[in-house]
Amino acid sequence: MGCEPLKWYVILRVMYPYFITSTKPPVFPDNLVPDDTGLVALGGNLAVSTLIEAYSKGIFPWSGEDPIPWYSPDPRLVLFPQDLHVSKRMRRIIRSNKFQVKFDNDFTGIMTKCAITNRKDQEGTWINSRLINAYTKLFHFCIAHCVGVYVENKICGGLYGLSLGKCFFGESMFSEIPNSSKIALYFLAQFCLKNDILFIDCQQVTPHMLRLGAIPLTRNFFLTLLKDCKAHQVNTLRWQYP
Repeated sequence: MGCEPLKWYVILRVMYPYFITSTKPPVFPDNLVPDDTGLVALGGNLAVSTLIEAYSKGIFPWSGEDPIPWYSPDPRLVLFPQDLHVSKRMRRIIRSNKFQVKFDNDFTGIMTKCAITNRKDQEGTWINSRLINAYTKLFHFCIAHCVGVYVENKICGGLYGLSLGKCFFGESMFSEIPNSSKIALYFLAQFCLKNDILFIDCQQVTPHMLRLGAIPLTRNFFLTLLKDCKAHQVNTLRWQYP
């Protein structure tokens, strides 16, 4: 039994070109190339410095299970906030004032809701306690942010992600009432427009986000866009809207 960790380490080194062994930046070389699934690396940790470096290079963790899988898919789905598709029906719902929206309120609660909410055609969740703890630390540094949607002060939908420079990396969203996650995305897009955040990273291509106006970019183009955006600083305090 004592040989098992070494056995798996050897197997992983054979199967994948890059297995993280260093905990000191830079953790991710600039020349990493994703496989057909978007995987670029395995291992490492979820320290604040590691996550910031990863996202600044267009890389994100898929789960908090060891060895941590790190992805940088090609193509990469991006939503430019001005391109968000909002139907007439959705605009009526927003104007009805039935829902209240709060920014950066109960980050851990919203992330937990994203973890436990059932999703169509998906079993289980990739969001475990390690990820929740790691992103909550980013929230305390005002790097991670959330948008919550409420009815009579009870949360019913929301999303979370993190911001670097002029880009927002969307991580996950949830709905307990129809359209509530779309409302969160609408107000996030409005915040981005008001605060000169140029794009929302949606990570992988999904039919749902394509319908909402997101477009797939080649990984190389995405990394070029990211390099330009992260060179700028935006508000690093708690987010508020309006």
